[in-house]
Amino acid sequence: MTITRPGDADPVRDAILAAMDRLLAGTPLRSTGRLSVSQLAIEAGVKRWHLTHQHLDLKELFQARVKAQDSTPEAFSKKLSEHEALKKKYDELRQHCADLEERLRVYAAAVNLLALENAALTGREPDAHVIPLPRAQATLGPRERHNR
Repeated sequence: MTITRPGDADPVRDAILAAMDRLLAGTPLRSTGRLSVSQLAIEAGVKRWHLTHQHLDLKELFQARVKAQDSTPEAFSKKLSEHEALKKKYDELRQHCADLEERLRVYAAAVNLLALENAALTGREPDAHVIPLPRAQATLGPRERHNR
């Protein structure tokens, strides 16, 4: 832990304190805005060990201020909401893709069945015992066909 006397200027401490204020205010310059010690180090432009080994008092001060604030900074919450929206869209697209794949399987089965029926009706299969039924005329409705 660093012991500072009045009048001593420690640029690392100053950078950490300034970064702490920016993160808690929700105006990060270099980090994601998440309220963590690692993001504080990134925001301050120092290595994380400065906070975990050298300036423990600043780390503890930051954690206490974060706990007291008990809210997510606006910059980070915006990214969280964007992330949640993208996750929802991704899930919707995956479901849509699964629906399309299922529809494709149904269509493939229908096309295969129609191809087999067509082959049987056109006589391409010599052992086919299919008798084609005459089709009703499309211009006559059900009543007209019945009255014939």
